[in-house]
Amino acid sequence: MDDQNLTEYERRRLENVRRNNDMMASLKLQSAASALSAEAKRLRVELKSYKVSPKKKPKTESPIVIRRSLRTRRLPPDFSSENGLKDDFESKAPMSPSLPEGPKSPSLPEGPLSIRDRVLLDKILGLSKQSHLKNSDLCSGDDEVHEKKPLNCLIKKESRGMVKSSVDLGSMTLNAESIARVMPCRIMNLRFFPCTDSTMIVAGGGSGHIGFWDVDCEAESDGIFLYQPHEHPVSGILIQEFSQSKIFTSCYGGSIRLMDAGKEVFDQIYSSKGAIFSLSQRPDNVSSLYFGEGYGGLNLWDTRAKKNPSSSWTLHGYRINTIDFNINNPNIMATSSSDRTACIWDLRKIDSDKPETLKTVRHKKAVHSAYFSPTGSSLATTSVDNKVGLLGGANFEDLSMTYHENHTRRWISFFRAIWGWDDSYLFIGNMKRGVDVISTACRRTVMTLQSAHMSAVAWRFSAHPYKVGMLAGATAGGQIYLWKSC
Repeated sequence: MDDQNLTEYERRRLENVRRNNDMMASLKLQSAASALSAEAKRLRVELKSYKVSPKKKPKTESPIVIRRSLRTRRLPPDFSSENGLKDDFESKAPMSPSLPEGPKSPSLPEGPLSIRDRVLLDKILGLSKQSHLKNSDLCSGDDEVHEKKPLNCLIKKESRGMVKSSVDLGSMTLNAESIARVMPCRIMNLRFFPCTDSTMIVAGGGSGHIGFWDVDCEAESDGIFLYQPHEHPVSGILIQEFSQSKIFTSCYGGSIRLMDAGKEVFDQIYSSKGAIFSLSQRPDNVSSLYFGEGYGGLNLWDTRAKKNPSSSWTLHGYRINTIDFNINNPNIMATSSSDRTACIWDLRKIDSDKPETLKTVRHKKAVHSAYFSPTGSSLATTSVDNKVGLLGGANFEDLSMTYHENHTRRWISFFRAIWGWDDSYLFIGNMKRGVDVISTACRRTVMTLQSAHMSAVAWRFSAHPYKVGMLAGATAGGQIYLWKSC
């Protein structure tokens, strides 16, 4: 470009550019920049050439199964799921369901397990002696009471069904002193010792534990005694009213043990491959045990024979959850089952081939309890379909359904409504840490027992047979809440 056509500013700019270039050339910055650029390019090439590729993961041998619902596969619904969830158990065979998988504990011996707690043994033997003496006084003069003789309708005792005092619901309270943690696992069953002078509770746990709580204990100890005679969840507890030193317990593992305080042992008296889901006993015969085994099977076993069950019937299509007898007519029996029915049976008319019921109550989902009222004139059922059924009338022909939220969470088993001390009220837990009271006259929940001391959901209950207003509730954390009437 001709310098004559440039302005003064442009000529100065070009002169500055030439001067800067000369300075850069004298410092050799351009050659240093070129050398650095070449070195960086070489390093990038080396890193790229030695890069190690990650190893590919081998393909799994078993294909991944994608779960699809029956609706999307255009298949009919499976009604077996409507029978409700199982309590820590999944049956797979008609009479020998498989046991739940879990951490294996050391196997318990089949023989007797010793009891070494002298305080507990003396307490139970004392209660048994007091009960035996009182019942002996009620016997007729011609009847001779013997410890080894079954008391079949010989004792004219004041039964639980004859309690005429109605409880004052407003007076039932829960104090901090009436709460105890009996075991480290959830409680499946609990019973009061049937005595008037003392308050003692026995509970069965989900890990096979049997816990005792002496509520009246005034010593330095807390009055709690814990044993583990079973390896699987306890499904039933029986305390003989005429001989309280003998306590029967059953478990899902298919075994029945007898705690004999006189012999100081837990003795295994029955064992089978099938699971035992329920245990009961006729009020007029202390020598026979009735227990639900496997898929709807009911067994009658004489404890004196020590052989196989003398009678067996298939009464339901699924497991029998509860067995109860009418106190006024011990030949009348009620069963609840996961096949969505509760049935009333006459033991004198049960055919081994085709048993026929006297009355059948049908629910939409599994029925987890069916209990006769204290007078034997009514029957209460509890189902997962959020209904509490009530049967009454001369022949149990009157049926009514009361709504109650019976759905629980995974770690809490299903609710079971129990009778109080007369035919007026039913007691059942709820998910709001309360105890709902259902009136049989109003056919609805009329009150809820609540307390600030109740920190967990109580789902199993037991009413003291002789102390009106005393109600025990058990939780999934091994606690027992004891409500008392002031």
